[in-house]
Amino acid sequence: MTEPEKQAGRPGVEVWGGLECTINRVRERYFDQFEMTGHVRRPNDLELVAALGIKTVRYPVLWEKVSPVAPDREDWSFADDRLALMRHLAMRPIVGLIHHGSGPAWTGMMDPGFPDQLARHAAKVARRYPWIEAYTPVNEPLTTARFCGLYGHWHPHGRSDREFVRALLAQCRAIILCMRAIREVNPNAILVQTEDLGKTQSTPPLAYQAAFDNDRRWLSCDLLRGEVDRNHPLWGYLLGSGAREAELAEFQEAPCPPDILGFNYYLTSERYLDHNLDRYPAGFHGGNGRHAYADIEAVRSSETGISGPGGLLREAWERYRSPLAMTETHLGCTREDQVRWVREVWDAVNGLRDEGIPMRAMTFWSLFGACEWNSLVTREEGHYEPGAFDIRAPKPRPTALAALASQLAAGRTPEDPLSAAPGWWRRPERFLHSSTETPSRSPQKSDFRRSGQRPVLITGANGTLARALSRICQGRGIRHARLSRSQMDIADKASVERALIALRPWAVINAAGYVRVDQAETEPERCLRENAIGPAVLAEACARLKVRMLTFSSDLVFDGSSVRPYLESDPVSPLNIYGRSKAIAEEALRTVLPEALVIRTSAFFGPWDGHNFLAHCLASLAKGESVKAADNLTVSPTYVPDLANACLDLFLDGEKGVWHLANPGAVTWADLARRTAEYVGSPVSSIEAMPYQVLFPGAPRPLYSVLGSERGWILPPLERSLDRCLDELTSAMAMAGNIQALVD
Repeated sequence: MTEPEKQAGRPGVEVWGGLECTINRVRERYFDQFEMTGHVRRPNDLELVAALGIKTVRYPVLWEKVSPVAPDREDWSFADDRLALMRHLAMRPIVGLIHHGSGPAWTGMMDPGFPDQLARHAAKVARRYPWIEAYTPVNEPLTTARFCGLYGHWHPHGRSDREFVRALLAQCRAIILCMRAIREVNPNAILVQTEDLGKTQSTPPLAYQAAFDNDRRWLSCDLLRGEVDRNHPLWGYLLGSGAREAELAEFQEAPCPPDILGFNYYLTSERYLDHNLDRYPAGFHGGNGRHAYADIEAVRSSETGISGPGGLLREAWERYRSPLAMTETHLGCTREDQVRWVREVWDAVNGLRDEGIPMRAMTFWSLFGACEWNSLVTREEGHYEPGAFDIRAPKPRPTALAALASQLAAGRTPEDPLSAAPGWWRRPERFLHSSTETPSRSPQKSDFRRSGQRPVLITGANGTLARALSRICQGRGIRHARLSRSQMDIADKASVERALIALRPWAVINAAGYVRVDQAETEPERCLRENAIGPAVLAEACARLKVRMLTFSSDLVFDGSSVRPYLESDPVSPLNIYGRSKAIAEEALRTVLPEALVIRTSAFFGPWDGHNFLAHCLASLAKGESVKAADNLTVSPTYVPDLANACLDLFLDGEKGVWHLANPGAVTWADLARRTAEYVGSPVSSIEAMPYQVLFPGAPRPLYSVLGSERGWILPPLERSLDRCLDELTSAMAMAGNIQALVD
């Protein structure tokens, strides 16, 4: 809070935190986010949250966890442990009792006893933890009712207005009974009621459907406030969908208005309905029985924009005139866009506060990330979205969002090199189609210059890795400059100095280097100049000018004597000149610029370069030719798009030192060739396996150079990335009819 705010008696916007804690049921299976993210096994997570300066946390005492098998068989051990720790850390919990759930297996929200049963759980929680003051008995009741009763995603998999209304009324009734039971123990307990902050826009023929959706979006709050009466626009709909007039009257007679209305906003929450089906792929087509239409995210339409969090929160204030909070702020995307999104929401919330609207807080949601929300938690496919911490490490690793949360909680103005640029939701390429009035175009370099964003400088302009990094940066809205050796010779101090001063980069990614492993044995001076001297010169300049640096090393720094994947701390012992040059560079950077990030990687494959091993295999197999491949070199191949994205994320998170990045998996080159042959239906006999010494007689190589990591596994498994790559390569070849389509 600033000093003028203190003097005026106006509270500042607080920074809250939240852990994704959904327990949703699909058929007979329960998806437990605390289990999936591992929080249940890490009590120290709360200490990490406290260290960010966050004092208020949305945290659950979920009914399904306490009484999973019977109402009188309870296990409070987890809640006792975590809430005691929160109290010790002087953290204020906002306790949730059900989070997108339908209750334990012995009941369900269609059970007439559901509200009373949940209220009994609430009373037990209040008596056990009388010091807790804030509750969210049911998270997002309207959203949960839609997913459970209307769309059939979650148990009980209803697909009708009648089931939707029953689920909604049961949850809202449960909220009222829960707060009544809690306040019998603690009269000062407050209700922080959360709901999705959505909105629907449409083409004119579908205005009636948009109007209905926009009335429905407030329905849970209207019910709790006792405002659903005969004059409500959905009164007839509710009665026609099975609601009884007497039960609706109960909400009017005994309302439970939230003390704080908490709204959760996602870009998917704002919808656009378009009757022009031919504009969209079939996957977006739907209808309401009266009209067929496409239902898309409003942000993807060039005909309309989004109201955004500021606009929709203002609508909520004008409707309810109650204190507000943004209770979930999260975007599953690249790291810089996660930061841009939080900054945009923070600015919107503070802007409303400056107008006099009582905005209480903005919440960093999914502090430890979330699992499987790309499928609305209906399948288990290993999809994970990091939050302020990335749990794909021996212990949760702070990301750029953690630094931002800490800065905002401390009242400091955040400074980062990328937040000034537009997020993907503000860039024209987001559109699914373009209108004549608003043509879609790719972002131009001038867009990022106008944003004031300093560039990332990428060396080795014409190499596979540099081109891939440039492509990924372009897609992620990161201003960058890709330099060739003629533009900057990294081994020439004067050349490096001129380029850095002229371009003023905030970071340098060194993708330049000598890559011909066998030829290095006969050109050791040239290899050492480009791979060892160059990175050292670049590091010295970056240290002097306070520019961050990322560079690449190789699995060939190892000798192959290990019987398990190599870790970052394993001693290096290269067998050849190329590996030695990389080891020398690593040592130089440890001395000159210890803050540098060094990525060891291995055996590139990718969809954008016709000269990599997979493309060579496909081209040969397409011609009916055999493929020669080494069967005595075991490696961990690395999918270049995965590598480029992960490097940028780690860099933005402020990571330093040596990291191993490779797709988890160990194969020989012959195995990789056989897998490719199987994919395209060629006979495996087309693969001629032989010792590497026959194919590469120049340099000795480690027979085993598989990379593992003690710092974190952030790339997807090899099989998954291999399939993605082969899909792209074969599609490109089929469209163009030849391998040339793979070459940029």
